[in-house]
Amino acid sequence: MESDNTGFALQGAVWMTVGGEKFGGQGRVELLAAIGQAGSISQAAKAVGMSYKGAWDAIDAMNNLAGEALVERVAGGKGGGGTRLTARGEQLVRNFRALEQLHQQFVEQLNGQAGNLSADLTLISRLNMKTSARNQFFGTVSGIQPGAVNDEIELDIAGGHRIVAIVTHESAASLGLAAGAQAFALVKASSIILMTEGEGARFSARNQLAGTVSRLTPGAVNTEVVLDLTGGGSIAAIITNESARALELAEGRTATAMFKASSVIVGVPG
Repeated sequence: MESDNTGFALQGAVWMTVGGEKFGGQGRVELLAAIGQAGSISQAAKAVGMSYKGAWDAIDAMNNLAGEALVERVAGGKGGGGTRLTARGEQLVRNFRALEQLHQQFVEQLNGQAGNLSADLTLISRLNMKTSARNQFFGTVSGIQPGAVNDEIELDIAGGHRIVAIVTHESAASLGLAAGAQAFALVKASSIILMTEGEGARFSARNQLAGTVSRLTPGAVNTEVVLDLTGGGSIAAIITNESARALELAEGRTATAMFKASSVIVGVPG
């Protein structure tokens, strides 16, 4: 007897996550693969149908969540330099494609066992955390300093950097924050203050991350500035165009990203 569920089929896609945060799926992995083939971010972005800025944003997010660089710049040469995958990036592409093949085989097996499933099946999906914060860092709680009302949380992130956050006692308890626990630090790009020449100066901002300007994206009023942090990772800041000109920001120039501990939002894997 023929099945009457014509047109019904199970489908699925593989997504990698780090502590509940979306790390990447087929689209991001194809971007990495295209970078490996083309040696150029702009060409790779065009090949996968992604904007140049969107490609860089995806790379920054993957590098930060991976805790190490997946893509690196190549300086010099006849072509003026470019980009390439690190050994870890190449390994990630290979492993994802192997997992994707196994996943497809699994889905095909499920389709073979689906039988006469009702068309009104209830689909259950897990909600993924979404945030507007441009900067997302994954790390380990290295210390907690209790206060009268709030707790000071120290989070070690990639590249040997440390982020300090201020949260209430209640929040620290509900999140289960303790030394050794994994957590996220979220910082809006608009909360970042950039400094280029601050030798001898003192600032109240607890967090100061040094790096090198890797990208400048001017807008009508503001400019997005991305710093490649020493040791790995990156951080983005939104400043006015006037400030960008006053600081004489340019690719390759060193700068420091500063932000208050109270500007950091702390989260934990679900």
